[in-house]
Amino acid sequence: MDNGSRSKVLLAGMKPSRREVLGLGAAGVAALVLQRGASAAGEKLKVAAVFATPIEEPWDNQVHVALQKAEKELGIEYKWSEKVQTADFGRVMREYAQGGYDLVLGDAFAAERESRRTAKQFPKTAFLFGSGAGPAEPNFGVFDNWIHEPAYLSGMIAGKMSKSGVVGAVAAMGIPEVNRLVNAFFAGAKETNPNVKKKVTFIGSFFDPPKAKEAALAQIDAGVDVIYAERFGVIEAAQEKKVYAISNMSDQSSLAPDTVITGPVWDMYPTVEQAVKLVKAGVFTAQDYGDFSRMAKGGSSLAPYHKFDTILPADVKEMVEKKKAEILDGNFRVDVDENTPTSD
Repeated sequence: MDNGSRSKVLLAGMKPSRREVLGLGAAGVAALVLQRGASAAGEKLKVAAVFATPIEEPWDNQVHVALQKAEKELGIEYKWSEKVQTADFGRVMREYAQGGYDLVLGDAFAAERESRRTAKQFPKTAFLFGSGAGPAEPNFGVFDNWIHEPAYLSGMIAGKMSKSGVVGAVAAMGIPEVNRLVNAFFAGAKETNPNVKKKVTFIGSFFDPPKAKEAALAQIDAGVDVIYAERFGVIEAAQEKKVYAISNMSDQSSLAPDTVITGPVWDMYPTVEQAVKLVKAGVFTAQDYGDFSRMAKGGSSLAPYHKFDTILPADVKEMVEKKKAEILDGNFRVDVDENTPTSD
């Protein structure tokens, strides 16, 4: 996403690393307190979401699912807009702010500059958007899906389960937010199988299942027998060709119970819960909320094995549990490698 840019439209001409962008932004983060009237007793907090893609797209869907959970558990009032074009992004944000919504979330990667300009017009509204750049004073917080840790664990399994010694990944595009997941997956596979070969294909889209399936079929024909389905469409190909798949974003075992071993899961609820709590207390600030997506915060995990609980060798499961414990204890850190991966 621009550096973190999951950008469907990258920030004009910029392509620094995510850490560089966030480093610049962090120096200017304001601890400005937002005074919201909705925190008054007996009044529901009004929360809206603005999504650039269809709600079925895995990334936005995980945000949507978390907000639906918050509606039930935190008592918020929730409304959303999907498939919002870049040209309409600011207008939709304004409509929610003018409509009395206290917190507006969403996917700003296609409208980085416009979303920030709009947020400044409503300083008493809290905005929290998926972004590849840093937070913006006074009220624009950012987040991202930092699920590279369970992606690494998934790769460890792939390295062990591959018989051909070739594992693959079909992903959206070579941007840092995607790269770090694919690189973590391959790094995990390399740990358990130092001789493993990798194949990677980018489809140039965040939601094009037919193209992702076609790319996956080509990889499988080239020898891949465990494939990371970073995008929708890959699991269908793996099922047809009877090879193993690693899912992404959510637990997708139900799509192909005999094919999907596990995969990294992104849980946006800890991020949403924190934001709602801060807005209710009147202390929401412009900051990076990405840390709430990490395993230690409950924001990411490895999907259940389901049928594969009896198929995976005991030593493989034990190996993964040991590495997971090391990650949670802070004794092992999965490298954040945002360089674009290439096939061997």
